[in-house]
Amino acid sequence: MTILTDGGILMVPLSILALTIYYTAFKLFYFFSEHRFYRVQRQRLIEFVFNPILASGELRAVLDYTQGTEVETTSDVQARFAEVLSSYLSETDSKRSYLLVLITTAPLMGLLGTVMGMLTTFSGLAVSVGGSTVDQIAAGISEALITTQTGLIIAIPAYVMATLIQKRRNEMEACLTTMEALTVQLYEKNSNQNNG
Repeated sequence: MTILTDGGILMVPLSILALTIYYTAFKLFYFFSEHRFYRVQRQRLIEFVFNPILASGELRAVLDYTQGTEVETTSDVQARFAEVLSSYLSETDSKRSYLLVLITTAPLMGLLGTVMGMLTTFSGLAVSVGGSTVDQIAAGISEALITTQTGLIIAIPAYVMATLIQKRRNEMEACLTTMEALTVQLYEKNSNQNNG
């Protein structure tokens, strides 16, 4: 508890910032754990695209939507996959961008605390009335170091989490792109057989 008081007034917004960062990050992790269809192995994915009856759950729903009876051409397939990609990734991308802005703010807010702490230190040096001077200098240095440390402690793990979120987002996009390419290939093959 002394860290909160010794760090000065900026510890309150730093605490709120930390809560917001980690709430957003965990919300994104929950999204990817809830939609795990993209974790399927490539060979199984190929089987599912060419025989959607084998698929289940969310993967089956995506395949049914992109290979339904009203889908007749490869451009229909591409349009459907564009909708699916947008529905899964647009909100994720905006939340991740928001998260990165918040992460960048944490060390900057810590740096602001450093400046404020140094101002308190210089104020203590200027007054020099004995024992209170030492206390004021110590409080200023403490404030300067604690806020900087807190900003970095908030930002570094959060940046690692943002990198992991980006990795999962890319895996999901790669899975959907592979499904699209395989489905287009399937429709072109069926179209050539019907014409031939």
